[in-house]
Amino acid sequence: KGGILLQVEGPSRALLTAERVSLNFLQRLSGVATIARRFVDEVAGTKAKILDTRKTLPGWRMFEKYAVACGGATNHRIGLYDMILIKDNHLVALRDAQPNAVAAAVARARSAYPQLKVEVEADNLTQVAQAVEAGADIILLDNMTNEMMREAVQSVHGRALLEASGGVNLKTVRGKAETGVDFISVGALTHSAPSVDIGLDFF
Repeated sequence: KGGILLQVEGPSRALLTAERVSLNFLQRLSGVATIARRFVDEVAGTKAKILDTRKTLPGWRMFEKYAVACGGATNHRIGLYDMILIKDNHLVALRDAQPNAVAAAVARARSAYPQLKVEVEADNLTQVAQAVEAGADIILLDNMTNEMMREAVQSVHGRALLEASGGVNLKTVRGKAETGVDFISVGALTHSAPSVDIGLDFF
């Protein structure tokens, strides 16, 4: 508090014109980096990495993901083009597929984009088993209890990476990390990060 982040020189008119926009960026992105660091510190000593999500402000995604990385967390996928995430709505749309919706979705994804990693959202341990059998690279454990996640870690036994998601905050993240998951995704890094109080003073 009260420290100097940076000093700039220039015409007064130019500095005053740029003041609000510059502070908006610094306050917002410093807040993102700060909350990311708090989550990273909470899981220190476990193997879990903190991931961001695509829940970013429109037009700000690359800035916010950079801030997340500055805070020591890890960037998840940038968009729909760099990794395939099969979510619950996709599985509902394929509910009549054989042998099951998860297997059908993974097969379609592999066929269409063989170069991309495939992640499957699982709501229960049956879907976890189906995702492993289908060859998913990553399985998202959606809103599972810590006990369910521990069971998933034991049953998957390294055959896929596991990501915990849902109900993650600074009070719960340590318990989730101690289940043995590889990743914990935290939407709050970007959609709920408080801005840092930064001002511009002439001297």
